[in-house]
Amino acid sequence: MEAITIHPKDKEQLSKVESALKALKVPFVKTKTESPYNPDFVAKIKRSEKAVKAGKTYKIPLDEIWK
Repeated sequence: MEAITIHPKDKEQLSKVESALKALKVPFVKTKTESPYNPDFVAKIKRSEKAVKAGKTYKIPLDEIWK
């Protein structure tokens, strides 16, 4: 037997998926998942993503990387 992991975007999707599984009489188990990543690391990545979107980046020429 195989297992499927589903990642609903919100509570409405979760509710609809649960209803469909119940209607099809498919057994399922709800579990809460926690991020395997350190919260400080996640916050740092999110700050970096915001900086990129704001254009606060700079380009390092390839020759300078290898100095």
